[in-house]
Amino acid sequence: MQELSSNQFNILDCTLRDGGYYTNWDFSTNVIDSYIEAMNQLPIDYLEVGYRNNPSEEYLGEFGYTPVSTLRNLRKKCTKKIVVMLNEKNTRIENLEVLLKPIQGLADMIRIAIDPKNFNRALNLAKSVKTMGFEVGFNTMYMSKWNEYPGFLEKLSQLNGVVDLFCMVDSFGGVTPDDVKNTLKIVKEKTTVPVGFHGHNNLQLGLINTLTAIENGADFVDATILGMGRGAGNLNMELLLTYLNKNGMDVDFNVLGDVISAFHPLLEKYNWGTNLPYMLSGANSLPQKEVMEWVSNRAYSFNSIVRALNNKKNKVKDNARYPQFQPQQTSKVLIIGGGNSCIEHQQAVKQYALLNPEMPLIFVTARHATLYNALPNPKYYCLIGNEAKRLSQNISETEFNGICLLPPYPRMMGTEVPAYAERLTFELDAITFTQSYCDSCTTLALQAALAMEAKEINIVGYDGYKGEVLSEKEMELSNENKVIFEEINKISDVKVKSLTPTLYKSLKIESIYQFL
Repeated sequence: MQELSSNQFNILDCTLRDGGYYTNWDFSTNVIDSYIEAMNQLPIDYLEVGYRNNPSEEYLGEFGYTPVSTLRNLRKKCTKKIVVMLNEKNTRIENLEVLLKPIQGLADMIRIAIDPKNFNRALNLAKSVKTMGFEVGFNTMYMSKWNEYPGFLEKLSQLNGVVDLFCMVDSFGGVTPDDVKNTLKIVKEKTTVPVGFHGHNNLQLGLINTLTAIENGADFVDATILGMGRGAGNLNMELLLTYLNKNGMDVDFNVLGDVISAFHPLLEKYNWGTNLPYMLSGANSLPQKEVMEWVSNRAYSFNSIVRALNNKKNKVKDNARYPQFQPQQTSKVLIIGGGNSCIEHQQAVKQYALLNPEMPLIFVTARHATLYNALPNPKYYCLIGNEAKRLSQNISETEFNGICLLPPYPRMMGTEVPAYAERLTFELDAITFTQSYCDSCTTLALQAALAMEAKEINIVGYDGYKGEVLSEKEMELSNENKVIFEEINKISDVKVKSLTPTLYKSLKIESIYQFL
């Protein structure tokens, strides 16, 4: 690679804007102060600090709106050019009076996030932004799929004299150095506008792609501290600066180390970076938004995420279909959860099951399946997320003597069933008692009980979480179960009760020992 001169291109740091996808655009004052102080001393030209958004019903933190007071404070402290972003899909020309007029003189550049299919509309928006005195950036997404937008590249000449930056955005993190080189060449042939590159790191090509962009004449490149950014994240600014320092750029590594330290607690908390699902989404140009949500969901294993991605790639609703569940009618069932009470009270649970040998046992999770496998009762195993793998680990082919249940077709995360249970697997027709958490094993177990026409639904192993401080995942699961139990209780002719101790107040408790 040829020597790269720092005066040939601009470096744009977008840590606060892109990293905000993990923090809901909230950052502590200490982090912001450390960030601005470091940026002032590092060879970085532009800081993209957040969005200007119209009001919405979802929560967006400070840098999701980047209020005038925030920008005014940054302007006092920051010696670099300040950038804010507009999202074209929900911004119209008539919004600019409110969104941009108050920040004239506070922000230097407005970058507009653009779907190529909306080029014409975005160009008109850019023209209006330009008249307000800002530099204008065209942040054009989905670079790896531009060939699917007929005529898009031919329109780039219309940007001349309107925008100050055309940024190629590798939204899926899947382009290669050859892609960067070839696309950059085409773009430069179509427009005289300065060209930038914004990469994501799904395939860990962020550095080589960015260096390829610089070598081939890019005028702007983006990076973030510790690679903090949506999904798999971005090119690490510290990595880019270290490489450029090797090639002669002056970098104060004490300052760089300080800002890395300021952001490191956020990395430990949110754990951004690439992993197998992000790699697959990058390689196949699949949306990161869903993958980001899936990866953070406690119920979804990497296998289930990979299945969902493969289904999307193959453009199928689901990878498998099974016969519909046709259960025998029963008066009562016992649903077995994953709490420790299943272990602590296992002898009582076994006695209760033996006293009711026709009563089906519905395992929400196979975590405790081995404890009760020898019981003669009919056994049903709910398979969502990681449960197929867990069942295979806990119950061997020779030990398996039950039926597996799946949610209705199609299943959002695809379908996985142990090979030995293929012929004994059925899918429910519908979820009827709730519209919430339809991909929950608890929902599946309760719907199976309703399908069996059980009027008495007994539950063990739903202990709840003790203590005042719960992890985020514990809080999510606790709230999920709370909502599900409240929904099932609305069915007037069905009695739901916990036979072991529980902290879920919507569950009526009747001690299992009174029935022995």
